[in-house]
Amino acid sequence: MGTPEFAVESLKVLIESGHVVVGVVTAPDKPAGRGNKIVPSAVKTFTQKAGITCILQPENLKSPDFHNELRSLNADIQVVVAFRMLPEIVWSMPPKGTINLHASLLPDYRGAAPINWAIINGEATTGVTTFFIEKEIDTGNIIFSDQVAIGPDTSAGELHDILMYKGAALLKKTIDAIADNNYKAIPQGYLTTAEKFIKQAPKIFKEDCKINWNNEGMKIHDLIRGLSPYPAAWTELTNNSDTVSLKIFESKFSPSKHHNKCGETVTDSKSYLRIAVPDGFIEILNLQLSGKRRMPVVEFLRGFQEISHYRFII
Repeated sequence: MGTPEFAVESLKVLIESGHVVVGVVTAPDKPAGRGNKIVPSAVKTFTQKAGITCILQPENLKSPDFHNELRSLNADIQVVVAFRMLPEIVWSMPPKGTINLHASLLPDYRGAAPINWAIINGEATTGVTTFFIEKEIDTGNIIFSDQVAIGPDTSAGELHDILMYKGAALLKKTIDAIADNNYKAIPQGYLTTAEKFIKQAPKIFKEDCKINWNNEGMKIHDLIRGLSPYPAAWTELTNNSDTVSLKIFESKFSPSKHHNKCGETVTDSKSYLRIAVPDGFIEILNLQLSGKRRMPVVEFLRGFQEISHYRFII
């Protein structure tokens, strides 16, 4: 059960592992792009190429018709990677349970956006975890986990790909262990204490992505890379008579003492664009002006030479 690209590698590895994939559950086809063409999910596209004919695309996971179709497959186990929250009647159906691959080291970063929040919070490590699904989201007994380092400039997109491959390998290890009955499921409560704060990874909204130039530089840099390439950190520029918005995808933080106001631009209007923050400067390397395409800062400055008259709105 999965929908986006992150789930494709896991499905590919399971098919290649010799275990029999009796069916795939994914999201219904949806309109996408400027032409609103109906497009299948990444998982469906791969499944069709792999020759798996049983593809279920339920609109409603609580539908009795869907439950009957799923039950008829007689699966020993269900595997969930980047899918929707399942009702109990679905996750409790197979005799060996339903397992989930999650892109964090549980119990930390439960929720919809673990990759983004780990970077936004400046973590040096994260990982992937397999666990049995239970009623409360991302709280089930842990089977295996694998740790991954996060570089100081690693973006969410880069970490996504690293965890996608690492997670697929961990999932194969998990399925093999369950098939051989050679594993020990550990309650997440054993991995935490009442004093330990469990970090969360809730869904990200537009306001979460707005840059506050009054924040410390490293915090801003982590926000930018933690939201790159999607949904992307954003900000606004103004010269008092005109205001424009832009997304920032790549940055560099240089700590220093200065006397500039926060949000003030420092640029030669040709090769660099820096924004003053309390403890230094954020240099923008890659961005997208509203209504335009993504581009390197040099190209942006070539078409926006009045940048020196603008300041970033705090």
